Amino acid sequence: MSEERIEERDERPGRFSGFLGGVRLLFDGVLFLFVLFFIGFAVFASGIEREPRETVREADGITVLTGGPDRIDQAMKLLAEGKGKRVLITGVYRATTKEELKKLASEGGQYFACCVDIDKEARNTIDNATETAEWVAQHRFRSVIVVTSNYHMPRALAELGRVMPSVVLIAYPVIDKNVYLERWWTYPGTTKLLMSEYLKYLPALGRLGLTRLANLLLGRDKVAETAPEP
Repeated sequence: MSEERIEERDERPGRFSGFLGGVRLLFDGVLFLFVLFFIGFAVFASGIEREPRETVREADGITVLTGGPDRIDQAMKLLAEGKGKRVLITGVYRATTKEELKKLASEGGQYFACCVDIDKEARNTIDNATETAEWVAQHRFRSVIVVTSNYHMPRALAELGRVMPSVVLIAYPVIDKNVYLERWWTYPGTTKLLMSEYLKYLPALGRLGLTRLANLLLGRDKVAETAPEP
C-alpha cells in the first residue's frame, strides 16, 4: 500500500470530526436562540400591566386603537376629564357610524360633535401608527395618550414611536378581563394570544430599532419619552 493511500485514509477521521463539530455548533446556536426566544416571551408576558391606571398625566391629544369597546369608553372618559384636547379613534370599521361609536362611551358623548376624529383607513397597528402620526402633525401635538388593550400596548408603542420619535407617548392600557395574566401559562387561550402578540411585537421592535439607528446616523437622534409613568 502506497504512502498516499495511508495519508488519505488518515485524513478521513479528521474530516468527519470537523463535520460533527460543525453540526454540534449549529445545534448549540439554534438551542441558544430557542432558549433566548422563550426567555424573551416570558419577560414580555410578565411585563404586561395587570391593574388599570388610576391616574394619567395630561397630553395634547388622545389616540385610541380600536379592537374592543372598552378602549373607546376609556378614551372618552379621559377626554371628559380634560386629559387631552381631542381624541382620534383609529381603525374604525368603515360601515360603523359616529352614533354607534357614541353609544360605546359611558361619558363624554357630547364631545363627539366637536373633539373626536374618526379614522376608517387603518387596518392594522402599522396603519394605526401612520394615521395617528398624520393626525398629530395636523394638530401640532407634542404629546399623546395611547389607549389600547394592555397586551397590545408594547407593539402599539413601538409602531407609534417609530413614526413619531419626537412625540411623547403616554401609555394608558385598558385591562382586558378575558385575558388571564395571572398564571397565564395555565390558560391555553391566553398563552396563544400572548404568543401571537409577541411574534408581532418582535418585528415592530426591530423596525423601531432600525429607525432610531438610521435617525442617529443622519443626525436626527431626538427621541421623546415613551410610555412614562404617570
